[in-house]
Amino acid sequence: MPKKRLPSPEHADTLSLNALRSLVTGLVSEVRELSAEVTKLRAENAELREENAAMRQENTRLKVENQLLRDEIARLKNLPPRPPFRPSGMEKATDFKQDDPPAAKKKPRGPKLDIKRVNREEVLRLCAPPPGSRFKGYKSCHVRDLVISAEIIHYRRECWLTPDGKILLAPLPEGVIGSYGANLRRLCLMLHAQGQVTTERLTTLLNDVGVAVSKRQVVRFVTKGLEGFVAEDGAVLHAGLVTAPYITVDDTGARHARANFHTTQIGGAQFTSFRTTAAKSRLNFLSLLRGNYQDYVLNTAAFDYLDNRRINPALVAKIRSHEPRCFCNQVPCLEYLASQGVDIFDRQAVRVLAEAGIWGSIRHHGLIGDTVIVSDDAGQFRVGSHALCWVHSERLLQKLMPTTPRQVRLVETVRDLMWQFYRALKSVKRKPPPGLTAAFHKRFDRIFSLSTGYEDLDKLLARLLRRKDELLKALERPGTPLHTNASENDLRSFVTKRKVSGGTMSRDGRVARDTMLGLMKTCRKLGLSFWHYLGDRLGIKGEPIPPLATLVAAKA
Repeated sequence: MPKKRLPSPEHADTLSLNALRSLVTGLVSEVRELSAEVTKLRAENAELREENAAMRQENTRLKVENQLLRDEIARLKNLPPRPPFRPSGMEKATDFKQDDPPAAKKKPRGPKLDIKRVNREEVLRLCAPPPGSRFKGYKSCHVRDLVISAEIIHYRRECWLTPDGKILLAPLPEGVIGSYGANLRRLCLMLHAQGQVTTERLTTLLNDVGVAVSKRQVVRFVTKGLEGFVAEDGAVLHAGLVTAPYITVDDTGARHARANFHTTQIGGAQFTSFRTTAAKSRLNFLSLLRGNYQDYVLNTAAFDYLDNRRINPALVAKIRSHEPRCFCNQVPCLEYLASQGVDIFDRQAVRVLAEAGIWGSIRHHGLIGDTVIVSDDAGQFRVGSHALCWVHSERLLQKLMPTTPRQVRLVETVRDLMWQFYRALKSVKRKPPPGLTAAFHKRFDRIFSLSTGYEDLDKLLARLLRRKDELLKALERPGTPLHTNASENDLRSFVTKRKVSGGTMSRDGRVARDTMLGLMKTCRKLGLSFWHYLGDRLGIKGEPIPPLATLVAAKA
């Protein structure tokens, strides 16, 4: 039935009373219909909002499940899982490039810096200059070139017979092993460690140059006879742990003997060390901090460690003594624990007691005296004077999955506050002004005590608030880095090595890889040429290089 047409309200003053009543009645009816329609639309809108929120939650759940499946596939394929989140960009966004003072005149770059060490000089002449030409001297041109050639040297060693019947032979030059010289071995170590060249490609390269060598011999070059390098790498780690004001630590996956191992990086401003082990527990990390020592010491530091871990006082009372007790290795330590009534088959209790014994050994030998350990909040690194990485702490915000626009805005607001605080903390770290520590503590409390109503975000803020002392360690110890970017940069070369060469099979190969990569990184931090370092250690004449441990201690 067609809807009745209402009179136009434009000339209401000319309408009759009945017409006005009809007009008002029609308008009221339309308002009621529109009101009912608006109510219905609002209900549909609310229903759509709820459905949208449910779909966003489902999408978030599917993203997490998809990442878990990707990680499981990577695990089954013996590959490291891909990181699920992008870098936050906080470090670059808070740089002080515009505020930095103008740098001094930079050292000139380019090929003109090495013209003082010319090896040979040649005069190039024109074959037939035109008649009437005048000689105007020479124009210099310095050309850089590289000469790689294979040599077979015939050494004729004098042979003498002594009166008592012994035969004496003139010694071979230093660095000659078997029928191969030191320069060949230096090239193999250089290309394999720093150049990331596989042994198979290295074998092909040497044979193409003219050196007849097998792949097995190349493997011997890069894995055997490295006792001197291994000892120096251990000395570098010891010197760093004794003298460094801080160390940054991190770990990554590694393959060894067809099994999943873990490589731990320990480094400072002047040194780097890599250690690959089967586990990455706190007990393992403390064993790495102990260096080459194998003893266990139950002293004041060990019992303080047990008190901080809140171990059962009755268990600690069984082994507590007034005088320190030293054990050369694990066996006598376990015998002593058993004699004191400790159940040595209780793995959890024995593990904590072993950690305490190793920590006592570390303190006994003067390692990690006042050194700050900066980590990404992995539980195994939380020992001694510990500091947290700000970049990893801010990255936790990316793991949140907000489902409403309000939650997204709250996360962005907290991220902005953290970035501003981090920028201010970096400026204080560069130029620490006196008396601002209390102000930074108050500002930190205001940010991380916020109550936003977003439950996951509030839990994260409360978690970071509990780690306040570790996040603000740079205020207590100026010079301490605010992140572990240096460790991640050191580990990047190890990850590249893993991608190019895969894993190792023998213990010699695993030790050689860790040792040479650590020494290479240490040389770079000390401003030394790894090529010249290898030459000096292999007995090739050149500029002598002092022990790296001495340089690390001197520059600490």
